[in-house]
Amino acid sequence: MEQPKLVDLTSDITKGSKLSPGFTWCCPWSRCCGMGDFRPRTVWLGHPEKREQRYPRNVINNQKYNFFTFLPGVLFNQFKYFFNLYFLLLACSQFVNELRLGALYTYWVPLGIVLIITIMREAVEEIRCYCRDKEVNSQIYSKLSIRGTVKVKSSGIQVGDLIIVEKNQRVPADMIFLRTSERNGSCFLRTDQLDGETDWKLRHPVACTQRLPTAADLLQIRSYVYAEEPNIDIHNFIGTFTREDGDPPVNESLSIENTLWASTVIASGTVVGVVTYTGKELRSVMNTSDPRHKVGLFDLEVNCLTKILFGALVVVSLVMVALQHFAGRWYLQIFRFLLLFSNIVPISLCVNLDMGKMVFSWMIRRDSKIPGTVVRASTIPEQLGRISYLLTDKTGTLTQNEMVFRRLHLGTVAYGMDSMDEVQSHVFSAYTQPSHDLPASRVPAATKVRKTISSRVHEAVKAIALVHYVTPAYEANGVTDQAEAEQHYEDTCRVYQAASPDEVSLVQWTESVGLTLVGRDQNSMQLRTPSGQILNFTILQIFPFTYESKRMGIIIRDESTGEITFYMKGADVVMAGIVQYNDWLEEECGNMAREGLRVLVVSKKSLTEEQYQDFEARYFQAKLSVHDRSLKVATVIESLEMEMELLCLTGVEDQLQADVRPTLEILRNAGIKVWMLTGDKLETATCTAKNAHLVTRNQEIHIFNSVTTRGEAHLELNAFRRKHDCALVISGDSLEVCLKFYEYEFMELACQCPAVVCCRCAPTQKAQIVRLLQERTGKLTCAVGDGGNDVSMIQEADCGVGVEGKEGKQASLAADFSVTQFKHLGRLLMVHGRNSYKRSAGLSQFVIHRSLCISTMQAVFSSVFYFASVPLYQGFLIIGYSTIYTMFPVFSLVLDKDVKSEVAMLYPELYKDLLKGRPLSFKTFLIWVLISIYQGSIIMYGALLLFESEFVHIVAISFTSLILTELLMVALTIQAWHWLMIVAELLSLACYIASLVFLHEFIDVYFIATMSFLWKVTVITLVSCLPLYILKYLRRRFSPPNYSKLTT
Repeated sequence: MEQPKLVDLTSDITKGSKLSPGFTWCCPWSRCCGMGDFRPRTVWLGHPEKREQRYPRNVINNQKYNFFTFLPGVLFNQFKYFFNLYFLLLACSQFVNELRLGALYTYWVPLGIVLIITIMREAVEEIRCYCRDKEVNSQIYSKLSIRGTVKVKSSGIQVGDLIIVEKNQRVPADMIFLRTSERNGSCFLRTDQLDGETDWKLRHPVACTQRLPTAADLLQIRSYVYAEEPNIDIHNFIGTFTREDGDPPVNESLSIENTLWASTVIASGTVVGVVTYTGKELRSVMNTSDPRHKVGLFDLEVNCLTKILFGALVVVSLVMVALQHFAGRWYLQIFRFLLLFSNIVPISLCVNLDMGKMVFSWMIRRDSKIPGTVVRASTIPEQLGRISYLLTDKTGTLTQNEMVFRRLHLGTVAYGMDSMDEVQSHVFSAYTQPSHDLPASRVPAATKVRKTISSRVHEAVKAIALVHYVTPAYEANGVTDQAEAEQHYEDTCRVYQAASPDEVSLVQWTESVGLTLVGRDQNSMQLRTPSGQILNFTILQIFPFTYESKRMGIIIRDESTGEITFYMKGADVVMAGIVQYNDWLEEECGNMAREGLRVLVVSKKSLTEEQYQDFEARYFQAKLSVHDRSLKVATVIESLEMEMELLCLTGVEDQLQADVRPTLEILRNAGIKVWMLTGDKLETATCTAKNAHLVTRNQEIHIFNSVTTRGEAHLELNAFRRKHDCALVISGDSLEVCLKFYEYEFMELACQCPAVVCCRCAPTQKAQIVRLLQERTGKLTCAVGDGGNDVSMIQEADCGVGVEGKEGKQASLAADFSVTQFKHLGRLLMVHGRNSYKRSAGLSQFVIHRSLCISTMQAVFSSVFYFASVPLYQGFLIIGYSTIYTMFPVFSLVLDKDVKSEVAMLYPELYKDLLKGRPLSFKTFLIWVLISIYQGSIIMYGALLLFESEFVHIVAISFTSLILTELLMVALTIQAWHWLMIVAELLSLACYIASLVFLHEFIDVYFIATMSFLWKVTVITLVSCLPLYILKYLRRRFSPPNYSKLTT
């Protein structure tokens, strides 16, 4: 439906008329709003100044704020939570005289410290993010201009620029392919950073511009590209190329084969392209969701607890006023009590947790066992300790994307890596011994058997060396120049280029056993035998591999003998019906697949000259058809694909990253379900899942059949529902249909699977799956990837982990955490994630306990003194209590750990205990509340009972007992002592003793030096702490936690 519109539009352009309003017009207001920007465009080659509209700058921006929004944004993110808003209102209330309880600094200083620390942390992260983006945006490229070739930064590239991209260089913007330095007039493109596919893509330049003598001539012609509006479809493109100064004018249609999308890498030659899309209009950017401000589940839980504490604060204040029988200006008394008991909601909680997160992030970066790990989001390290679903990419994350030939199977005999020398000897004998031409009657029986095996091996190796798309290319190596290397087929200068790394591995293997591909163009191929002889073959026809056919074929003529042979290779599911009957194909394919190998079936069929001429005539007629062309062409090809001779099976392995299998086993034992989301094809994804033991040997795999309608999806879901404990493999197209009609049912079934593999996934689909998992399960997700196509998924997940690979740093730059290898993920979660969560839980509850203790004492004090709204401690005492007197010991809990890191890695089941959120729950919160009430009451009532004459003695006894109780409670809580913990305890005690000299306004210095003071403080402290020590001992003795069983 769209194609006629495009033709009409381009014809309008050629006539110089305006486009229809629906395509070109947009109001200034919509442009300011960022709407109406996505429109078709006319791009003049080399003349960016002729643009019809403003296009976005070609910059990558992963920052959350800019210079103007930083401060408002940070403050908004802080005060949108009840916790911080409460303290802001509390501090502001002190400007009202009737509500003031003490000096302003007692409220504003703690709040100011919290905000300053938060702003500094956010500023550091924003600066780091800015520097990383600047590095990417400052990459230098060559641009063709009237002044010649000039250097330009990636951020300075505009729509209409002619950009030169070298081999192995990343494409900086979406471009139309105009010229290549390759002799065959095309180039290969690596797209795994865009779509996740490992296969290289073949791209063709515009024929008109490729024929120009030099690249500089692009500036001398009057031509333009008409391109469709920017969209997220990375697999399709519609446009036209027009040269106006030709006679007659030249018009060429443009498709996806003429494009070079940003984030892809040029794999062969040097190319020139004209930029059509930049900045936010790039296909890769449009497939990336905006970075969101991630708030950890732990922070939300703490925020919920603070709301409960605030509720308790309001209740206590109302009770106090009610006990006064609402006398006088009782509403002011309510506010004064709210201020008096404000310690119930601890302001230091945020500061301690934020500083704790910075320490956890520092520990992750400093861990020598996971070198190169970077923490880019220091606000969510504790999230790593509660992951339920891990969603991982395949290429470059689980695998190295390096194919290795592992097995050749001939039915009666198989050759593995340890027996390739036998294959080599068979190939060598086939081309060096003339005996293979002797009549069979003159060969002894034993020799005949050996000759049969030798000839079968030779035929198989020869077929593998011929049926492919691989092209050998020669490069200068410092000793030999390119022309000489190409002429003499220099082995040291030869590299193989292909659309698939599988094919390269097969050709490299044939080279290793003696049959080398040394030359190829569009019509011929050259092989070199072990003796150095060059075999010439003419390529008569090539039938490309497609995802529908799952096979590829080639018809070649041997120039030395004139024999015509049709070779074919493909997946076993389709080749089983094409080759002659045999009793071993299905069984051996299954055996090799279970070993994680990619299996290809290779076959051949000899054709006479008459058979080929008849086929060629029918094939040519089918290709000229206007109606049902593809169907007629397929029918003609299928007429050849009958009763083909089965030659061999090949097994190729995509090498896994180091220690992927044990890492996945650790994650599985930790209760984490692993989903693999990849843009690669179904067979490849299934093989990798088996090879990596993502799917265990005793697990059944359910391959979800391709569905396009609601009815088909319903039938497939019912079939899947009957399966139990089986892994699911589904394609992106089928997934889209299921989610459209049966989202809830599909997610319910998929979440029950031990493992899920989604193949042919678009980047936005990956993010959608993450989002659905979060919504349907309410569990935390972690996404791992290494490519630009994984950025959306990484940013959508609760924790995003980027793997820094050889394919770039896009994923790692956008991730919350960056690792150098997938195996580091095990330690990141099992050790650092677990410790961060448990330490944060312990720290938060202890800070709450510290505040509730002093609030309980204030409540007891007010109750005894006729419910007066008078503070028990004033001025520096109240600030010092939460800072220099108890801050260091309490904060030292961030160094505590229940088990050693080696034990945590050895027993990942310990991680599973955290998934229920037990370290910080309403149960543990209630226990700490009761402990706080008990200790606060004991200290206050003890001080009131034991004081003698002066009120100041109550303050001295109670405050000293409170400090000692807190120090002893920290010691009671610690499970593994660190030398810094001891220093913190002693330092705090020393600070308190030293400060007594300056606290004469609040404490009687002479009284604290008496024995009476000492025994009273000792008794009160023992009564408040000793029962808890006894309870802790009994609990560990009769109901020990899991971790203690491993440490004893």
